[in-house]
Amino acid sequence: MDEIRIEDLKIYAYHGVYAEENEKGQDFYVNATLYTDTREAGKQDALSLSSDYGEICHMINDFLKLHTFSLIETMAEKTAEQLLQRFPLIQALDLEIRKPQAPIGLPFSSVSVKIHRGWHRVYVAVGSNMGDRQAFIGKAVQSIRKQECIKNVRESELIETKPYGEVRDQEDFLNGMLEFDTLFEPKELLAFLHEIENEAGRERKLHWGPRTLDLDIIFYDDLVLDTEELVIPHADMHNRDFVLKPLCELAPYKRHPLFHKTAGQLLQGLK
Repeated sequence: MDEIRIEDLKIYAYHGVYAEENEKGQDFYVNATLYTDTREAGKQDALSLSSDYGEICHMINDFLKLHTFSLIETMAEKTAEQLLQRFPLIQALDLEIRKPQAPIGLPFSSVSVKIHRGWHRVYVAVGSNMGDRQAFIGKAVQSIRKQECIKNVRESELIETKPYGEVRDQEDFLNGMLEFDTLFEPKELLAFLHEIENEAGRERKLHWGPRTLDLDIIFYDDLVLDTEELVIPHADMHNRDFVLKPLCELAPYKRHPLFHKTAGQLLQGLK
């Protein structure tokens, strides 16, 4: 990935824990490395095919002058979020905010916070077998599309399937797959999806039981994560045709990071 770099952008702004900092202000310095593809812009000599670093600098300046935050951690987080949302060609960034006049009371050169943030490609399985199944799924997709930290949402067709697991005495499911890019970290995404499930009246009383709405993270980039609350890739996805079929509709060549097989190969193996 190519880089656009901005070094020591000086901004006089009003941020800090102490009231004096918010009243008098001080100098902050911003360093940014923006990860993007500059090839087409370079070949065609067209600014429209690149991210305008002048516009980016003014956006950072205006944003940090307009808002007041107590922590430079928050300054960095919110600025990174704004850059990634407003400049679609930026896939990821490193952002550092330095505070050379921090009220420490000891000799020092500068203090800073540096973060890396970017877009992540996610696949989420959707399902419902209670009430108006299509309406529950439709409303969930609408909520996902409205979220500012999500973009490029794609939907598979919905398929009707028999219940899976130990509880077979229940209605058939509607199942599908979503693909989108997100700024959420895995646990943040899980919390967001749980909020949507709760709004649909989801109750977790019976494992494998009926549900108004089910939203499962299948893939998050090529991340392998195994915690008590979240496992990625989904631990049982390779055994579920109602996951693999809609996944193959969207991304048949998406490769499982542990099995090293594509979605299409996993589905063929299941058959």
